[in-house]
Amino acid sequence: MADPILMIEDDEHLAAMVSEYLSSNGFEVTVAPGGERGLSLLARGAFQAVLLDVMLPDLDGFEVCRRIRARGDIPVLMLTARGDDTDRIVGLELGADDYLPKPFNPRELLARLKAILRRRRAGPDRRPMMRFGRLEIDREARVVRLDGRERPLTSHQFDLLTALAESAGRVLSRDALMERVRGDAVEAFDRSIDVHVSRIRAAIEDDPRHPRRILTVRGAGYVFARVQDGD
Repeated sequence: MADPILMIEDDEHLAAMVSEYLSSNGFEVTVAPGGERGLSLLARGAFQAVLLDVMLPDLDGFEVCRRIRARGDIPVLMLTARGDDTDRIVGLELGADDYLPKPFNPRELLARLKAILRRRRAGPDRRPMMRFGRLEIDREARVVRLDGRERPLTSHQFDLLTALAESAGRVLSRDALMERVRGDAVEAFDRSIDVHVSRIRAAIEDDPRHPRRILTVRGAGYVFARVQDGD
């Protein structure tokens, strides 16, 4: 059965080419020419992933991504013709799972799309040792290392970092994080988690004021970046 994919793209030629290629590789593509139309289709349809252009005629692609993340955690692969690192970072901060600059090879798009879906379907990462570039999270020893050196974290902060890393690339709300760490949900106004995240960043980020590992998604929560600058 073909996987339904939503493509939000105003370039008719590109949308037709991608639709044809993905359709021949096991996907069913629905195209929306603008952000508002895409959000409307997403609210009514059961899609497996979203291909999202940054430059849209109505809503900015980043705003569309933010609204998608506020609704749930469907995989989002952003597309842009600008190829700017800043765009890529903003996209990841907003919760995009991956980012592909135009022009792109359709085979690379297919590979990235399959990888995103494979990661999501696999569920949380449960390996004893998780490695993200220069960062290591050792579950068995309950130790975090950056460049081979242990970084100081409390037990609660270690659990919080592990919960984020297990779902790398996925936005987790404060309530979802607290539920995973403590086993019970807390009120939405409880801001203690922000303090813990700040201290984790101080331990594992090269520049805590400009984090590249634990990113804030405004109005949604936090995401542990799967692709991290400098790693």
